Amino acid sequence: MTRSALFAVLLAASLASAAFAEAVPFDNSWKTQRFSLFSANKYRFGGNALSIASDGTVSLAYTRVEVALWGAKSAGWSWAVGQSVPATDLTKKGGDDRNASLYFVFLPEAEAIALGARADVRKLLTSNSARVLVYVWGDSRGRGTLLPSPYLGDRGKTIILRPAGTGQHAERVNLATDYKRAFGAAAGALVGLAVSADSDDTNSSIRASITGLSLN
Repeated sequence: MTRSALFAVLLAASLASAAFAEAVPFDNSWKTQRFSLFSANKYRFGGNALSIASDGTVSLAYTRVEVALWGAKSAGWSWAVGQSVPATDLTKKGGDDRNASLYFVFLPEAEAIALGARADVRKLLTSNSARVLVYVWGDSRGRGTLLPSPYLGDRGKTIILRPAGTGQHAERVNLATDYKRAFGAAAGALVGLAVSADSDDTNSSIRASITGLSLN
């Protein structure tokens, strides 16, 4: 049996175990990516919680998704914002500050199998075959508004869950349904997750947290 065939068998067995929600820990598997040498958010990872401090800065934290969860159809988490950016237009490149974004990165299953568990989320975000759902706390439009991404083009769509402002909320999203609405097809394998906060365009500050992230 070839390596790819063996990996496909293991993947099928793993996906069968993804029927129940599984926590995604904020542990040392998460890496950070700066967009500027002098600008970076401060992320604090601790078990099931991630805290974010952003002061006129922007950066990304990312992790790979375990193979057993590549077939996840939904996700849930709680998030809180104690200090908020003002509402901005999230379709405007260079003027799209937001309190927090969660990125769900998908690849066609065959490509995901070929890559195995080696997929680098930074590279995936620029892959022509990747598709990205970005759930956002920001802008001023209503919950569920689907927006084009000024950075990802046809490969990514933004879905507003909360308008800019402070508060605390629990979320549950249907990845399969939202993917179909955004891209007109069934989702591939969920191979990566990322979190960002963005306050550099308005030179404002964010204090936020995300807890209890889970996939099923």
